[in-house]
Amino acid sequence: MDLNNKLIQQQSQQMKLSPAQMQAMKILELPVQQLEDRINTELSENEALEESDGIDDEDFNTDTEDYDDNDKDGDDDFVTDWTDYIDDDESPEYTRHANNYSDDDEEHQIPVTAQQSFQEQLLDQWHTQHFTELEEQLGDYIIGSLDNSGYLTRSIEQLVDDLVFSQGVECSDEQMTAVVHRIQSLDPPGIAARSLKECLLLQLQRKAATQPIKDAITILEQEFEEFSHRHFDVIAKHLLFSEQQMHDAMAEIEKLNPKPGNAFSDNIYDSSQAITPDLIVENQDGELVVSLNNTNVPQLRISRSYSDTMQDFAANTANQTSQRKSEVAYIKQKIDSARNFINAITQRNETLLNTMRVIVRLQRDFFLEGDESALKPMILQDVADRAHYDVSTISRVNNSKYVQTEFGIFPLKFFFSEGMQNSEGDEISTREIKKALKAIIDDEDKTKPLPDEKLVALMQQRGYLIARRTIAKYREQLNIPVARLRRQLKK
Repeated sequence: MDLNNKLIQQQSQQMKLSPAQMQAMKILELPVQQLEDRINTELSENEALEESDGIDDEDFNTDTEDYDDNDKDGDDDFVTDWTDYIDDDESPEYTRHANNYSDDDEEHQIPVTAQQSFQEQLLDQWHTQHFTELEEQLGDYIIGSLDNSGYLTRSIEQLVDDLVFSQGVECSDEQMTAVVHRIQSLDPPGIAARSLKECLLLQLQRKAATQPIKDAITILEQEFEEFSHRHFDVIAKHLLFSEQQMHDAMAEIEKLNPKPGNAFSDNIYDSSQAITPDLIVENQDGELVVSLNNTNVPQLRISRSYSDTMQDFAANTANQTSQRKSEVAYIKQKIDSARNFINAITQRNETLLNTMRVIVRLQRDFFLEGDESALKPMILQDVADRAHYDVSTISRVNNSKYVQTEFGIFPLKFFFSEGMQNSEGDEISTREIKKALKAIIDDEDKTKPLPDEKLVALMQQRGYLIARRTIAKYREQLNIPVARLRRQLKK
């Protein structure tokens, strides 16, 4: 016997999640809009699930583990607890309590504006044009290829090749380029640009040809590299511009939008989607009340016809054929699936409410006053400890969820931040530090912007003891460039 190839038996422990647990985690991660879609999909796929009218519906037993699938072809031992399936009322707990209000309460109306993505708005403009069938296909493909800022990041050659492989449509580079130029004539100006330089020039070329506009175009066409580094003195020297000429030209450039795709929406969130809050926090005479926004979420229950079938079978178990038993086993499987889905939604709603109540308790001052400086340092573990959940559960709740307050709609992530101590030993949030840093930079002399070393000294004078690398990190998170790129000409 080859000792090198002998078999070794070992024992090990592994923890595996059941399908129901995995489903519950996935349901928990869904924001309310995706939850609606998920419920509608389940309704179409599982005939044992139906929408509830909410009238005379009560909860029912969810214990369904007594049935053995191996018994479905047996004789007299086809036994299960039929009361699990034939109770009079089939609506689950979440349809009565998850919304956190009674039938007499005023229904929450969530004002959410329906928005089109900028691609959809561009397509609306494009389809009013006169073009050939090929040009229409090319235009649709180009608009669909724009990134969120409105830029065309793929080369003409790549677009031509991709169109052949994906749609079987052939065209020349010249034809594709011509359609790109037509797309660039749509609103807003600068759309479908292939670089920042082209984006800014497209916008300037739409303006009246005043001398400052002409000078701005000259700067971008001839001195874009120096412009990108804010080397205004070098530009003026190269182009023989006076100080006033430079000032007027730069004033025109600063009016331009470097991300034209964002021009379709003033919303601070992604312009391609409207935000529907998952939760609502209301101040009722100083008491903060948390509820779910389930206005458009269908309420679910087990199908009455399926329950009736189970009731009929339970009353006549002794005189059932094998085929009938197989049918009932199928119905039971569908009911179990529906019940697990309903339980997952119930668990999601309870977890969201419990988590939000803890957040409100920890950030009470903000929800009462709306002052961002009132936010306290808070991390996922702080909420997990108080809500008695695992950190991973809080992380799933925190992801892609929004809450409506009287001060606006906020992502749950907004309320979380690290903390550090100031010079007096008081704990403060990083959000407060960033706010102070931004205030200093906003007030700086833009002709002589402050380097990070000077920002460190000024922050320390205000009691914020942070290092230069921390300043750089917070500045980047605030989308504030380095000092040389913040420099502006004298007015």
